[in-house]
Amino acid sequence: MLDILIGGDNDLLEVILLTLQVSATATVISVLLGLPAGLWLALSDFPGKKAILSVVNFGMGLPPVVVGLFVSLLLWRYGPLGGLGIMYTPTAMIIAQAVIASPIVAGLSFDDVGALPANL
Repeated sequence: MLDILIGGDNDLLEVILLTLQVSATATVISVLLGLPAGLWLALSDFPGKKAILSVVNFGMGLPPVVVGLFVSLLLWRYGPLGGLGIMYTPTAMIIAQAVIASPIVAGLSFDDVGALPANL
């Protein structure tokens, strides 16, 4: 095992690079979705805000297996997004990771901005 890591096996290098690409892309998407949502929730007051915060908090606690199953149901051939043909692709992994991470980013940004002094 160690000789494969040290020797620089091409297949292993491809897997590592794909993993980094998928994770980085999902992280960027999560920040692009979650940060504005968290800021909007922290800086505005509107009816239904508590309900939306409940959904965000619920999303923060979702097990990854549940999210994976949900994304699978959406992307399977006869699912609502099955026509895209992206099941078992890196794109599907990016979607699943972004769904897992976006509520976390939104919740953390909401908490952090909400903790700032109001006159700041």
